[in-house]
Amino acid sequence: MKVFQTILREKVTETGKAVLPVIGIVLILCFSIAPISPGILMAFLVGAVFLMVGMILFSLGVEMSMTPMGERVGTCMTKTRKLWIMILMGFVLGFVITVSEPDLQVLAEQVPSVPNLILIIAVAVGVGIFLVVALLRMLFGIALPPMLVVFYLVVFALAFFVPDSFLAVAFDSGGVTTGPMTVPFIMALGVGIAAIRNDRHASDDSFGLVALCSIGPILAVLILGLIYHPESYEYVPDAMPEFSNSVELCHYFLEELPEYMKEMAISLLPIVLFFALFQVIFRLVPGRSLIKIGIGLAYTYVGLVLFLTGVNVGFSPAGNYLGQVLAALPYRWIIVPIGMLIGYFIVRAEPAVFVLTRQVEEITDGAISAGAMGLSLSIGVSVSLGLAMIRVLTGLSIFWFIIPGYAIALGLSFFVPKIFTAIAFDSGGVASGPMTATFLLPFAMGACSAVGGNIITDAFGVVAMVAMTPLITIQILGLVFRMRAAKVEKEEQEAYVSAFDGMGDMEIIEL
Repeated sequence: MKVFQTILREKVTETGKAVLPVIGIVLILCFSIAPISPGILMAFLVGAVFLMVGMILFSLGVEMSMTPMGERVGTCMTKTRKLWIMILMGFVLGFVITVSEPDLQVLAEQVPSVPNLILIIAVAVGVGIFLVVALLRMLFGIALPPMLVVFYLVVFALAFFVPDSFLAVAFDSGGVTTGPMTVPFIMALGVGIAAIRNDRHASDDSFGLVALCSIGPILAVLILGLIYHPESYEYVPDAMPEFSNSVELCHYFLEELPEYMKEMAISLLPIVLFFALFQVIFRLVPGRSLIKIGIGLAYTYVGLVLFLTGVNVGFSPAGNYLGQVLAALPYRWIIVPIGMLIGYFIVRAEPAVFVLTRQVEEITDGAISAGAMGLSLSIGVSVSLGLAMIRVLTGLSIFWFIIPGYAIALGLSFFVPKIFTAIAFDSGGVASGPMTATFLLPFAMGACSAVGGNIITDAFGVVAMVAMTPLITIQILGLVFRMRAAKVEKEEQEAYVSAFDGMGDMEIIEL
């Protein structure tokens, strides 16, 4: 019981540090230069409570259920020693968990020129194929950087033939489909598979699954864009909710809650069934551990329901309204530094970021700390929000940012330690989660509508930008790590040489 209380206290502290700065920034803006209506402010504060409680329960649940489930399934798949079984299971797993990802439903609604079912199946096939590619890379020890270069060259070659109105949504899809439900399981799957390998690069190769799985949706949506030739269309944002009193606000949250309960049940069910099948066939865990996993799944489910209700019902309207008000100011340029400040803190509130930073620290035995990872992600997302706001104000094409950004990221991959490249490209998919889709994207859309821009070409693409910049900042962290290690090694060698030179002849003979 004491251990549980300690862990719970730790989760509450982590969640508070992640969410309270964002709440503080929004409140300061509301009571200074960006006034918003009392109803939206009330919804934002209630949503913040939902979000914080949800994050605490989610992070507890992931440690108790999703992580051990993924690791055991990964280990079991590798132990079969049959390649065709691993390929089949990998594809089915990637397909099933992607179809159930709630953010994919949102993406499908944003592309009216392509039937929803066609888009969902295409994206799920893309993730399934690339999860198989990622598994094969781990099994055969194939280097990640050359694979990333080849696949992203294909992505950008296709992108030049897709209409601008479709381009930003296609790149957004890579971050959207690797959500809080799938990322913990996929990352734990990688750890489980790497555990079977005995070579010294096994831990390095345990990362990179999310990186490759993020490419599948982009390619799938771009190919659909070539097939369906979507034309430009006007995006009609949802109506802004208003509340005259607290009872109306309560009813609004209670009306929306069942929808997210249903969504999360649909999302969690395929993973549970997949694990249950493995449990029946291979007896992965004993009964006692199975009970713990069951409790953890309940925590995960309740946590995600509360989290998504909070961010969708409370945070999304506040983000949109705040963007409108700030961009309508005479000094609209202020939205750039404010966007950067919000981006710096908001990434820490992404549920999957908790999982990534903790797993990186554990796999590397503390060599890459959760704090260093968090700082690198915050800086990356801060820069991405600044660039996204510049896009909103100027209407520059996303190509002007995506092509140089990925060129730098792919170039760095050949000079940094392997593990940093894999972690960096995983971080891109992890950082662009539900907080980005439900607060930062509405924030950009509100600002875009205020300046009279094209929401489809100028506001969409925020998710893609958030997914891009961590690739650079975390690899820069890898360069710093490598230089420090080289400096320490050089100092040790110099100290050894000077000590050796200082010995007398008799001392050397004795040695």
